Amino acid sequence: SIIGKSPAMQEVYELILNAAATNANVIVYGDSGTGKELVARAIHEMSNRSQKEFVPVNCAAIPENLLESEFFGHKRGAFTGAHADKQGYLDLADGGTLFLDEVGELGLTLQAKMLRAIEGGGYSPVGSSLNKISDFRIIAATNRNLLEQVRIRGIREDFFYRIHVIPINVPPLRDRKEDIPLLMEHFLKHYSENGDPPAVP
Repeated sequence: SIIGKSPAMQEVYELILNAAATNANVIVYGDSGTGKELVARAIHEMSNRSQKEFVPVNCAAIPENLLESEFFGHKRGAFTGAHADKQGYLDLADGGTLFLDEVGELGLTLQAKMLRAIEGGGYSPVGSSLNKISDFRIIAATNRNLLEQVRIRGIREDFFYRIHVIPINVPPLRDRKEDIPLLMEHFLKHYSENGDPPAVP
């Protein structure tokens, strides 16, 4: 699903192959629209976790008061509106991959709890004292400078080093202009009818 034959993209493909061969956590850097989720899915699909779930999470889209419930699940009656037990993202990603898009948006408290889960200490659903363990791999993505976020204490340093094991930088199109004809051909085929190019209004 990733289109490009430029030297910059060849480097990305090599990193994808290397990452897929390990269980190490990955961080994908790139501008919005560069295909960071496509890179994450490619790593998952070529890894030994491909038969399990790929769980995408847009960290910026979850209200802060729901973060723990969404990630760790909750028990019935844990809070108003919790009418049934609910699995969290970590439950769903057990054996598979947890894709944290816009990881820089996660708050410090959740980072600390995620760190414990990453290190094998487990997690507890909201409203439960039960400690659960999930075997998940993190592939995170961001368009932020996370080192700068560490410096200003927007990201915990220990959390940063846990997710920043294999960094992959996805180049913007302006840095790989030789891929533009391939992309044009792809989109013309994608939006054509019966193989004919789409009509220009």
